[in-house]
Amino acid sequence: MSAAPPNVGSADPRLLGRAVKRIAYGAPEIAWRVDELGAEITAAYPDGELLVLGLLKGSFVFLADLVRQIRRPLQVDFLVASSYGVGTSSSGEVNLVYDPETILEKKHILLVEDIVDSGRTLSRLVDVLQLRGPKSIEICALLHKHIATELRYPTRFIGFDAPNEFLVGYGLDHAEDFRHLPYVASLA
Repeated sequence: MSAAPPNVGSADPRLLGRAVKRIAYGAPEIAWRVDELGAEITAAYPDGELLVLGLLKGSFVFLADLVRQIRRPLQVDFLVASSYGVGTSSSGEVNLVYDPETILEKKHILLVEDIVDSGRTLSRLVDVLQLRGPKSIEICALLHKHIATELRYPTRFIGFDAPNEFLVGYGLDHAEDFRHLPYVASLA
């Protein structure tokens, strides 16, 4: 068994020499909550075709753990959405950089996200997916900051209510670093 992650500082070699302010959610706490979410999702979908659709890149670690805890048949696919183009602020238009190959029609779609922040891209993405005739679309997020002023759809499954801090780890990144951390930390 590995040593517990540091509470503060840069003692963890996976931090690339950078410090974290604090560990927001440790690996055991995340595993426990993902197991609970798997049970909730299993109960919510007793029948019908279920497609778990991960929003890349941030959701990949969470999605991998989550689908192993859902105790029913399912399919997995991914999508990459962009609303930024070449700028640093959202254009308001969602472009599917990678479109799911799976047919969505008449399936229950569980859209898996790492963190819900403003909600703008997620709302527009649900609009785009609804045009493909799924039986239902629900959102599952590991973290929800509850500051989403533009989210028009409820997040049905939430792992944790997140602090309004810059979080990394367990799929969340800063400039593509830190996704591999087994815990979620507040970056100092």
